[in-house]
Amino acid sequence: MSLYELLGTVEVGLIFGLVALGAFITFKILDFPDLTVEGSFPLGAAVVAVLIVNFGWNPWVATLVAAAAGFCAGFVTAYLNVRFNILHILSGILISISLYSINLRIMGGPNKPLLGANTIFSVAQGFGLPPYVLTPLLVGAIVGALKLTLDLFLRTGIGMNMRAAGANPAMAAANGVNVGRMKLLGLGMANGLTALAGAMFAQSFGAADAYMGIGVIIIGLASVIVGMSLLPVRSMAQATLACLVGALLYRFAVAFSLNAEFLGLKASDVQFVTAVLVVVTLISQGSRAGVSRLIRRKAA
Repeated sequence: MSLYELLGTVEVGLIFGLVALGAFITFKILDFPDLTVEGSFPLGAAVVAVLIVNFGWNPWVATLVAAAAGFCAGFVTAYLNVRFNILHILSGILISISLYSINLRIMGGPNKPLLGANTIFSVAQGFGLPPYVLTPLLVGAIVGALKLTLDLFLRTGIGMNMRAAGANPAMAAANGVNVGRMKLLGLGMANGLTALAGAMFAQSFGAADAYMGIGVIIIGLASVIVGMSLLPVRSMAQATLACLVGALLYRFAVAFSLNAEFLGLKASDVQFVTAVLVVVTLISQGSRAGVSRLIRRKAA
């Protein structure tokens, strides 16, 4: 793997680390299996591409608007579940399907090129270093700042209420926590992070595509599972760090698999590689848990 490929893998891994943080909020904190992300990821890409190319917006402002659009998508999913008691999985599927058509309408077609447009990564052209070096640094700074912000939020009163609402909704409600509002906020945040990842990925990739959200939920879950299986998690800060590390490890595992000629894999096999990676991680995690229980029984 060349230096260019290495830094490109790090860049993409960090971007999908935002998706992993969103999956951590929904699946681990709120215990809400949210499938909206497969629509909110391309939503962020579509919004930022249209605002930059068609309307000439500042790319930073356009990126924030894209994240806000993702927040709204997650909010609607949670609203369907909280207000109308629609099953959480079905709510996410309905919004994800709707967003496919919405994204096509926003872009006026299946894709929107960004080549030659001014993006948030254009700042990398003025520091004397090649863009493939500075771009991962900029992505790392953004993702690191958002990771620390999420850590601080989860330590606030609202963050503690959200964690309580996911861990034990009945007990949280008995103690005055509005579980519905926590779902609305949590899913909005998660999809805002995912849409932000989509906006950054589109600007890095050079185009927004209506199909770029396929498999995003698997990438997020794989990152969370791999990271939290390999790293010790004793606090929220360690958990969010594990999600980012998991996203990087996932991208490196996929890159290695697709570059290993002896395996005979192609770029089109990336989803298969992802599924195998998740299955292997879950099996190994279960095996370690079984060995630990066996050791405890023998010790007793």
